[in-house]
Amino acid sequence: MEPSFFGTDGIRGKTSVEAVDEAEAIDLLVNQRTLTPAFMRVLGEALSHVQPGLPGEGERVVIGWDRRPHNPDLVKALTLGLRLTGSEVVHIGECATPTLHHAVLAFGARMGCMITASHNPVTDSGIKVFDANGYKSTPKTEADISHTLRQLAAEDREVDEVDQRSAARPDTVEDGWATEAHAAWLARRWDLFGQQFGGCTEALADGTVANPFLLDCAGGFGRGWLASWLGEREVSCREVSQNVALLNDGCGAGDFSPTQQWTHEEAAASTHRLIRQLKPAPEGQWVGAALDGDGDRCLLIQATSTGFKVVDGDAMAAVLMAASRDNGWAFAASIESDVALPSFVRSQDPSAETHETAVGDRWLAFALRPDDGGLLQHTSMPLCLGIEDSGHLILPAPHPTDDARWSLVGDGAATLCAALQAADRGASVAFKRGWKSRISVTESHRERWHPEAEVFETVAQRIEHHLQNHVGPSTRRTVNGEANLLLIHAKGAGGAASVGIRNSGTQAKTTLSVRLAPGTPAEPFEGLMVEVHDLLAAALCED
Repeated sequence: MEPSFFGTDGIRGKTSVEAVDEAEAIDLLVNQRTLTPAFMRVLGEALSHVQPGLPGEGERVVIGWDRRPHNPDLVKALTLGLRLTGSEVVHIGECATPTLHHAVLAFGARMGCMITASHNPVTDSGIKVFDANGYKSTPKTEADISHTLRQLAAEDREVDEVDQRSAARPDTVEDGWATEAHAAWLARRWDLFGQQFGGCTEALADGTVANPFLLDCAGGFGRGWLASWLGEREVSCREVSQNVALLNDGCGAGDFSPTQQWTHEEAAASTHRLIRQLKPAPEGQWVGAALDGDGDRCLLIQATSTGFKVVDGDAMAAVLMAASRDNGWAFAASIESDVALPSFVRSQDPSAETHETAVGDRWLAFALRPDDGGLLQHTSMPLCLGIEDSGHLILPAPHPTDDARWSLVGDGAATLCAALQAADRGASVAFKRGWKSRISVTESHRERWHPEAEVFETVAQRIEHHLQNHVGPSTRRTVNGEANLLLIHAKGAGGAASVGIRNSGTQAKTTLSVRLAPGTPAEPFEGLMVEVHDLLAAALCED
């Protein structure tokens, strides 16, 4: 089978605007993780030929992008490829990934393309592809796109320079639409979250949320408007990334790990713009929030007795569930979320329907959407929540033109709004967390990690033996979207544990994750992690 160009969340790579032919462009992406305008042009042609999900109206494609130096060249090349093959292209300019999702629905497009590499360094870029309902592309669609791209690159498709210059311009440019539309959309969601979670007035009054609250939009789309927008809703904010020269440069959520903590001294010496500007605050107070470069996730920062800590996606989900006025939630969490979270959700809502998914926010949406891949149909906000500890929260969003239809999207600004609205009712509820730790084998040959590989079975048996000795009987699990995942759960007299090993979809690394239920001793697993890491490094890294 031909390998897909797509990873966990779209295509990503270092960028180069060097003029190369299409064969070289493919080779650069596959072997050197380098993305070029030549690749983007042929990708645009392939996207016109392959429908990424359900068809929309006509051949309209919406393109948005974040603030990366080579994005104008990549957007121009993608536009050229799309228009040469019959697509009508609308540019909405700099935006967040959720803005692009919203634009697909607002413009009745059949597809959306977001040019971004999310939290990756500004030297990278990439593309995320959305279908007509605003869902990210499926692996099958990505395989079809990759196959079609290779076929097109092998054909003679020369176009004269005059036609290329003409086709590289979009059919429509919507200057200013993105900020106005996202702010209005967020205002609707703010009101909906207030109705569901109780409103943030008391949380602001009792000091659960700091005044001022430090906001870090990673130098991205929200840097110029989100703080003032929140200020209009009596949340006093100060944006710390407004004047950064480069996206994600010493700012944003990309540098944080879900369990990270800092002492006051460490925070003051930090090179991260948000962390070094924090001031000592009452324990438990939310003092700041960081979005990532493309604005689709958010992590909160909370004061501790000795400094500060990250409030990750798992903890925010617990706040929302504790604050909810209604029961009947559909809840999805990835295989890297706290193993105690599903039990906590059911303790708050005994009727909750829970799902375990692969890593990647698209899998959260896939678990929560209707089986036919359409939009949710409901007269009020559906009770759906998808969570990754990295700060991706998938929540329902109202359709731009139809109040009875709802999409599912991860939006860092909306996540922050939901958390603020829930703070008074949910932040004080104790979520007894389990223990989790991750360690990665970097520069790994990811193709060596698969169920047929000798190292796969060797490592699996070693983990199963350890679980039997320290926890109880174990079972191997599978989840849709993770073909090369090793996932082993165990439960017994020693507690409950989950051990997973998966390849990164965006970087050359293979990650080992251990999650333990509250009360399960962590010490035996610290040694296991070192042992398994060494086994993986020897098998996946050595030539």
